[in-house]
Amino acid sequence: MKLSVSGRTAATSVVALGVTSVMLLTGGSIAGAAPAPVVAAAPDIPVANVKAHLAQLQSIATANGGNRAHGRAGYKASIDYVKAKLDAAGFTTTLQQFTSSGSTGYNLIADWPGGDANQVVMSGSHLDSVTAGPGINDNGSGSAAVLETALAVSRAGYQPAKHLRFAWWGAEERGMVGSRYYVNNLSSANRSKISGYLNFDMIGSPNPGYFVYDDDPAIEKTFKDYFTGLGIATEPETEGDGRSDHAPFKNAGVPVGGLFSGADYIKTAAQAANWGGTSGQAFDRCYHSACDTSSNIDSTALDHNSDAVAHAVWELSS
Repeated sequence: MKLSVSGRTAATSVVALGVTSVMLLTGGSIAGAAPAPVVAAAPDIPVANVKAHLAQLQSIATANGGNRAHGRAGYKASIDYVKAKLDAAGFTTTLQQFTSSGSTGYNLIADWPGGDANQVVMSGSHLDSVTAGPGINDNGSGSAAVLETALAVSRAGYQPAKHLRFAWWGAEERGMVGSRYYVNNLSSANRSKISGYLNFDMIGSPNPGYFVYDDDPAIEKTFKDYFTGLGIATEPETEGDGRSDHAPFKNAGVPVGGLFSGADYIKTAAQAANWGGTSGQAFDRCYHSACDTSSNIDSTALDHNSDAVAHAVWELSS
């Protein structure tokens, strides 16, 4: 996350993670009447899979000077890793190049075949780290959850009514450069086809909070209802408001929403009472630091938030 220094009906049956969701008939259904189809529920996202992606990103950073920053070999290796996974899963991927600070940057866009091209549900996260460290929470966590959700779409053979698009942005840490480049290079017609952009930046903080973007009301409600079902209280996201990759979309009039687990703001006693963890300490003491490694992750928060990503993608694209 870039903070200032001084923050898509399955028509018949749908297979999700090997479990078939079939039509349900009521006991008193009228003879000859077609049963209503059941919209598939989002699959559970295995947190072990998400953490396996994080381990790969950590290895990439370790092999490339300790970071995955814009213009560095570690960032390109990170993009290559994600792209290979998506290509193998049947996505149509596009590598978009831009220039920032004299270096070539890359956005990775992945489209799932099918769905109404005039109604696009888009989910994204920035893949770059700062130069100071490997950026595993910021923002390997969001990137890995979005990747695993995309792979779950493929495993399910999901056929949503709306078109699904996923994105991994470059040079967010330099001021949302990649996402702004993408939005600015969309025609007005193509921007208007994006019915919602969901942003996931830092969702596995080690002393986590559960923050929901309070931008588009429908998207916000989708996330809040999910966490209510888990018995988890949420708060509006304010720490990184306007300072991550949803901002260019919001500024262009696209409905936005997302999740966040906190950066260098301090957890209050009331928040610790709601969420556990330690009051008086930052949500992520390793924010923008060398210690933002694969050990700088709360598995429970990562699990809940990854499942919430999938829930919103399924709910909003159906």
